[in-house]
Amino acid sequence: MPGLLLDTLNGKRSSRVPMWLMRQAGRYLPEYRALREQKGGFLEMAYDSEAACEITLQPIDRFGFDGAILFSDILIVPHAMGQDLWFEAGEGPKLAPKLVDEALETLCSATKRYEPIYQTVRLCRQRLPEGVTMLGFAGSPWTVATYMVAGEGSRDQHDARAMAYRDPGAFKAIIDAIVEQTITYLSGQIEAGAEAVQLFDSWAGSLAPDQFERWVIAPNAAIVAALRERHPDTPVIGFPKGSGEKLPAYARDTGVHAVGVDETLDPDWVARELPADMPVQGNLDPLLLLSGSPELEKRVATILRAFAGRPHVFNLGHGIDRRTPIEHVERLISTVRGFEG
Repeated sequence: MPGLLLDTLNGKRSSRVPMWLMRQAGRYLPEYRALREQKGGFLEMAYDSEAACEITLQPIDRFGFDGAILFSDILIVPHAMGQDLWFEAGEGPKLAPKLVDEALETLCSATKRYEPIYQTVRLCRQRLPEGVTMLGFAGSPWTVATYMVAGEGSRDQHDARAMAYRDPGAFKAIIDAIVEQTITYLSGQIEAGAEAVQLFDSWAGSLAPDQFERWVIAPNAAIVAALRERHPDTPVIGFPKGSGEKLPAYARDTGVHAVGVDETLDPDWVARELPADMPVQGNLDPLLLLSGSPELEKRVATILRAFAGRPHVFNLGHGIDRRTPIEHVERLISTVRGFEG
């Protein structure tokens, strides 16, 4: 039987708002930290299907969320495309060779790296409680390309933005390759048991409007169209963080089933500007949850009232901060589930 979250993503409204949190499987949980001490580094755990499944299920066991988000990383795709991937303490992910220096054609495909991720999905579907939706995900092409070009994350995505202006043909080849791989990767997750998938575009906010249309909207539209053709019953959530006033165009032109909303947007504006029947996900500030401010309950009520007239999935405006106390998460869940309008 479909769960509340899956029904909501398919456009149904309910008296109870489903919820899950981006990055809910991870470092803020003591059980995750304990397992990591046993297993080693992040990437090793992501490729260990048993460990990744256990991590995926930890927040379901503790909090009873309506959705389980696959424990993995958006950089699995460039790793499978042939870039080396490692994580350095205090610095984050690193990729080599950098495509600002090397041609895309120098990479040697290693798509076997997808298989452990698919196995994680299979294990999770077998072990999830009935009614809990299994969520897969991938990074959107623009965000993935920023890492592939620069070899690491950056504050302003300078290398990728400059390359897109300087040599749009070469940059488009990178984007097109990521689109092709992402369709394969998400299709594999769906075939393994993912009931909905999310496209994370964490760096969408760094682009000018014409560049946003070219490098965010168009590639995501291609992915969504392919997934709709292959898996017509699987909802796709698009999350273009930082898109601002470009969000309605993204929602209209990509063809996504639902839209994730970051914390910078007024939920009343979002409710007015998006199609009335489109499911919306978000948009509580993760730092408000971290702080435990008395404003938390007030903000939760504001969000729930703003989206009361449409299908709504309660979530954060981005990933949960690793320093967030467990009791703050419990307070959030109690507030959302106890809300009476």
